[in-house]
Amino acid sequence: MTHQGPGSEQPGDIPGGTDRWPLVGLAGLLSFVAMLDMNIVNVALADIADGLRVSSATAQWAVLGYQLPVVALLLPAGRWLDGVGLRPAVLAATAGFGLCSALAALAPWAVWLIAARLAQGAFAAALFVLMPVLAIRSVRPESHSRAMSVPATLGPLGAVTGPAVGGLLLDHFGWHSVFLVKLPFCALALVVAWRALPRDGRLRLPGRRESVDALLVAVGVAVLLLALTLAAETPAWLVLTLAAVPPVWWWLRGPGGRPVAGVLRASGLLRPHGAVLALATGFAALHYVVALHLQRDDGVSATATGLTVLAFPLAMGLAGPFGGRLADRYGARPVAVTGAVLTASGLLLCVPLGDGWSPLEVAWRLALAGLGMGLNGGPAQALVMGAAPPDRTATVGSTVQLARGLGFTLGPALATTAWSLAGARAGLYLAAVAACLAVPLLAVPGRSPAAVPEKTTDPVSS
Repeated sequence: MTHQGPGSEQPGDIPGGTDRWPLVGLAGLLSFVAMLDMNIVNVALADIADGLRVSSATAQWAVLGYQLPVVALLLPAGRWLDGVGLRPAVLAATAGFGLCSALAALAPWAVWLIAARLAQGAFAAALFVLMPVLAIRSVRPESHSRAMSVPATLGPLGAVTGPAVGGLLLDHFGWHSVFLVKLPFCALALVVAWRALPRDGRLRLPGRRESVDALLVAVGVAVLLLALTLAAETPAWLVLTLAAVPPVWWWLRGPGGRPVAGVLRASGLLRPHGAVLALATGFAALHYVVALHLQRDDGVSATATGLTVLAFPLAMGLAGPFGGRLADRYGARPVAVTGAVLTASGLLLCVPLGDGWSPLEVAWRLALAGLGMGLNGGPAQALVMGAAPPDRTATVGSTVQLARGLGFTLGPALATTAWSLAGARAGLYLAAVAACLAVPLLAVPGRSPAAVPEKTTDPVSS
């Protein structure tokens, strides 16, 4: 990376004037593993319930126990990681993630498994924050979009391949293997991080103020996600989202939330964050409606449905590397906008489909949307992370990951509500409208970055 002047390095900065692509690859590897864990356990829930002799509802916490802390702890983790060294943070988060995965595989009781998954979700929250930070700090500014395209592409591929890999492992090795499969990836990541990351600081425990902030945000986000999850079956549960307002409001008014809101306003990042949220919502809503409609209403087999939906991630994976290269040459914003336009076009073309959908008709539309998401992913993240103040990259990394995570949760919940009120086509309209909103949010630049308020130092209390 380029230096900012003597004494200007922030915790975690990588010295030197050359691009360090092994570290970008490390960010992509961690993104793949963390997103793989989001979906790979789903296929094993029935076997986990049988093996541990618990109900299906209890076994479901093997998934929820991971997903809830991932999203709930993103913002507090970002604030904390801005003040620690990048190397010890990556090593600790990766080692903790792998250890908890091993403990989950060895679980003799459901309580053990749920506790291991909750802890693993906390480490995963740190990994999600560190991925864009690691990628953006490892290369020079002219390579930012290519670097960000690596985790932006490998992460969704990990999420998509999770069910297929999980099913294969489940058939041959049992449910324990869906947790053990991540250990080789973690070992490889630890070796790369140990050898390639320079020594750059210490890892400290969160202070009392940071712990209170984490509790407030965790309660608010957990309540919000719980309401959205329950609303997928009963839309009336959306009323529960009101209970998430007080803890989040208290956090925003306190010393932990004010700097986060301040950096987003001062750096002109609210619009691109809104675009990330809108595209994630549109994609998740479409994926949910298409998969459910093909199987339930059109009688398409699960295999044919899976192959049809696979058109989106395949196209996204092909377009991702090109999106990064184009953005580094022509600018991140025009490429990100072009990608958003293609995604919105693919979703809009799904709306005129009649009641009888053929897999081929759906597949090419999903492929068009996937091409757009591939072009958009890396440039959009580079647009966000490139505008982040040097001492707030982890904070901004956490906010953009939270926007994406909320979109993935919000999409199915809103699509279900729309479907129950006006049919499947209403869910498609909702997905298309959400994607269309991303276009002006990206195309119209925010106001020029202003001075970011000085970072407050949270006291480290014992």
